[in-house]
Amino acid sequence: VNDELNKGALAAQSQAMQELDAARKKVLEALGEDALDADGNLAEKYRETKAGREYLVAQERARSAKGREALETAIYNHLYSFFSRYWQDGDFISKRRYSKKERYAIPYNGEEIYLYWANHDQYYVKTGEYFTDYTWKAPHGVTVHFKLKTADVEQNNIKGKKRFFLPDLDEIACDAHARTLTIPFEFRPLTQEEQNTYGQRNQQEAIIAEALEKIPKRLPKNAHEALAALTAEKRRTDGTAVTLLEHHLRQYTRRNTSDFFIHKDLKGFLSRELDFYLKNEVLNLEEMEAAGEGLAEGWFQLMRLIKRIGLIIIEFLAQIENFQKMLWEKKKFITETFYVITVGNIPETFYPEIAETEAQWEEWEKILAIDALPQDLFSGNWRTPEGRMAFLKAHPSLPLDTRHFSQDFVDCLLASFDDLDEMTDGLLVHSENWQALNLLKEKYRERVKCVYIDPPYNTGSDGFLYRDNYQHSSWLAMMSDRLEQGTLMMTGDSAIFASIGNDESSHLRLLMVGTLGKNNFRSTVIYRRGIKSVQAQFDTVDKLNQGYDFLLMASKNEGTRFSKLMVPKSLEDEDENEKAEPQGSWNNHWRGTDRPSMRYPLFGITPSSGQWRWGRERSEKAIENYKRMCLELGTDNPSQAQIDEWIRKKDEAGEYLDLLRLSANGTPEHYVRPSSVKLSSDLWTDLKPNGSHQVGSLFGTKVFENPKSTNLVERVIRFVGNDDSMVLDYFAGSGTTGHAVI
Repeated sequence: VNDELNKGALAAQSQAMQELDAARKKVLEALGEDALDADGNLAEKYRETKAGREYLVAQERARSAKGREALETAIYNHLYSFFSRYWQDGDFISKRRYSKKERYAIPYNGEEIYLYWANHDQYYVKTGEYFTDYTWKAPHGVTVHFKLKTADVEQNNIKGKKRFFLPDLDEIACDAHARTLTIPFEFRPLTQEEQNTYGQRNQQEAIIAEALEKIPKRLPKNAHEALAALTAEKRRTDGTAVTLLEHHLRQYTRRNTSDFFIHKDLKGFLSRELDFYLKNEVLNLEEMEAAGEGLAEGWFQLMRLIKRIGLIIIEFLAQIENFQKMLWEKKKFITETFYVITVGNIPETFYPEIAETEAQWEEWEKILAIDALPQDLFSGNWRTPEGRMAFLKAHPSLPLDTRHFSQDFVDCLLASFDDLDEMTDGLLVHSENWQALNLLKEKYRERVKCVYIDPPYNTGSDGFLYRDNYQHSSWLAMMSDRLEQGTLMMTGDSAIFASIGNDESSHLRLLMVGTLGKNNFRSTVIYRRGIKSVQAQFDTVDKLNQGYDFLLMASKNEGTRFSKLMVPKSLEDEDENEKAEPQGSWNNHWRGTDRPSMRYPLFGITPSSGQWRWGRERSEKAIENYKRMCLELGTDNPSQAQIDEWIRKKDEAGEYLDLLRLSANGTPEHYVRPSSVKLSSDLWTDLKPNGSHQVGSLFGTKVFENPKSTNLVERVIRFVGNDDSMVLDYFAGSGTTGHAVI
């Protein structure tokens, strides 16, 4: 600031003062001593003289040149005010200020409809958990260490129980000689007993409250200095006081995530905003008009100084931001690559080494339960060295994982294939998804026929930040970049489908329109994820209990048409696809005869009864089940109690049946199960034992939250592609898309 003042404003000020001094001397020489009073004011009778007019001009110029202290204060105030507008918790947020009344503006070019969000021009970067020990020193000279003993974190994006910081009170250690206090912590889910103790809400707060009470009591009786360190007062910025222990506990237990934004062009953004700020805030036309034209030069002088210094600061900030952007956009290294190859595709010359690799056999035993397979002369006994060779030959579908073998073995195995890419049926990339798309986009550019994604629904509990209420903006920034990258891989006749809930369906639709074009958005499909009665929808006070999700569809090009969807006559026998006939299309050229068949993956509500409408094939199956029940019970008109008992036995046996009977006039009547009988839905048969679509029959326990229906994803893929099509899913979740492809 000093440099700019010395070479800019102060130089102009000095020159103005020199010109005034020269004009003063000229007035005194030409007009005499009585022309100027003690304050330097020119006498009225000399104002129209040549020397007088020159003096008045020089006097006005000198008066408009602000003093150094005033200029310095104004520059600092304006620079602080400008940069404070956009800086928030380590990021520059794009709050485009407009005026005092109309606070914000957006960069809008006259589009009919335009979707904009606060972080529109930034990358959203979500990090995982990271953990460090925490040390602080009290004014009394005692050093306190928070040591993390164990950290049970979520792995591979599989969400589980919430985790909390819990102090281990039994292992608190105090060293009076070294003047140190060590408090160990664990980061883990709560036990059932702890859940009962800390309740269902604000558990970390409850843990902190208990720790504040119990930690001081666990110190040795002679640990006076340590106790004083914990109970010393810490004054907050709002004037309230807390103990040092409480202050540092809150600092430490705050979640160790660092989600942040990276500006794509910080220099351009701040430079444009600085110009706007100077014109709107510094160059105040109302104040200029009141002050008069004589002060105009001082205003422009101030603007030039603020801009020169502001651009220096912007250049410095942009260097830091561009370095982060460079790191983010740089294609990442592949840290490791493994292949999963079925044994039947591997030459038998490799079998001896496979037979000797215990890690592979242990994996097969654990995952595939090969110990339950027959072990005889033909099948081989995998527990004996000689039996393993026969076992490999008898089970060609065993999946060999190259991670268990030496690099030499893997190199030789891969070299034995003539065209490895051609033989590879699928690629699974374990990565942050933007980075994976950025890495793969050139290899797979315009090769993908179908994209299906199931992104986070952004319900408020799935990890998106509330930076000044920017949860939706964070979600949109994340989705926008990934949609843009994924679209590069789509062929000209491809389509993308996105499952989404009610929270973000409208935003995602506008985002897909903005990415692929207004005319390329093709349809919104509603699909059922549970059967709800009308009464059950109103079982919460704050909002309706929905029983459906949305499937948004857009194509790469407007003119693309897709084949008729082949709907099998029976859900239980997918092989009937060969005998099925086209029964509906999503090509935006509906015919009346198409509509009834479209009820299979959809739902509707019959206004008179409030019941869900069923598709034709499901209704036929439910009618067959009703006839079967009547046959087994030996009556055409079973009582409600007989029906309940029959359906309950079927449910307990693992056979989930819907019942539908025809009334006298042929109208279907839905059998309503009593509350004690479990509901089921034919759409959720993929991972479902025990009547719950949240539990996987492959695992026997609740592993994945809300897996998507394989039937749903398979129909999406068949609608767009064929057996040779490439399918992309960059929100892989529990692997439903891969399952559907297989």
